[in-house]
Amino acid sequence: MKLRYYISFIRPANVVTAIADIIAGAAVGGALSGAIAQPTDLVCLVLATIGLYGGGIVFNDIFDLQTDRVERPERILPSGKLSRRAAIRYGSLLLLIGIAAASVVSAVSGAIAFAIAILALTYDKFSKHIQVLGPLNMGLCRAGNLMLGVSIIPAALADHWWLGIIPVLFISAVTLTSQKEAEGNNKGSIAVAMVFDFIILIILGVLGNRAGFNLGIAAIFVAIWFLMNATAKYKAIQDNIPKNIMNAVRMGVLSLIPLDAALAAGFSGKIWLGFLVLLLLPLSIALAKKFAVT
Repeated sequence: MKLRYYISFIRPANVVTAIADIIAGAAVGGALSGAIAQPTDLVCLVLATIGLYGGGIVFNDIFDLQTDRVERPERILPSGKLSRRAAIRYGSLLLLIGIAAASVVSAVSGAIAFAIAILALTYDKFSKHIQVLGPLNMGLCRAGNLMLGVSIIPAALADHWWLGIIPVLFISAVTLTSQKEAEGNNKGSIAVAMVFDFIILIILGVLGNRAGFNLGIAAIFVAIWFLMNATAKYKAIQDNIPKNIMNAVRMGVLSLIPLDAALAAGFSGKIWLGFLVLLLLPLSIALAKKFAVT
């Protein structure tokens, strides 16, 4: 039974969204549409993001143990299903695997993975308690994850580093939505989050047919991403209770997959690649029904 606890600990539905980041980044970098890259490099980067994301989640719960004993006693640590010592070993191993797997691809990928690990630990321990810095910090983690995918072709980073602004804005929006999720009464934060979503929509519109991005091919995925978010956040504002807020956070996390699908399809010029990424969505939804997302 402990294996289930270890799997549950890392929020597997969320990990699938991190894998989508890597595939999207690889598509942006050109590795899936003609540029030379070893297939094993993509496998290593997927393993890296599983380790980095999982490790970050584990340490988040380690640092939140005292709070979770009151607000979320059903979680793995406060319920006593795993010890704090075992969790520290597990989280450390995951982060080390993430950095090591990325380093196999290139020194650049390894450096990005190391930076993601530091950013994740900084968020877990310190910045999540600071209203502005916390969302920004978490957004930088996701931006780093997208760039980790791009780094499969290191030279592509010079051309596409600025795309990190999209996950920074969106994950900031999701993090803002999650503030006070256990208490309710966060309409202002959700409203700001919706503004961020609209800014991303504008960025994608401006990108259309520029910088190698084909908006026509990506449009269906952009629409899915936006509708998933808008409906859940609107409901959370209308009835600002913990259940609706948590659902808005859940939908925000899951909607990263169609957002990544939009980037993959738009930059590769291959709509089938977008649908390939989108196939991760039903898997993530299925896992979200069995394991916690928030």
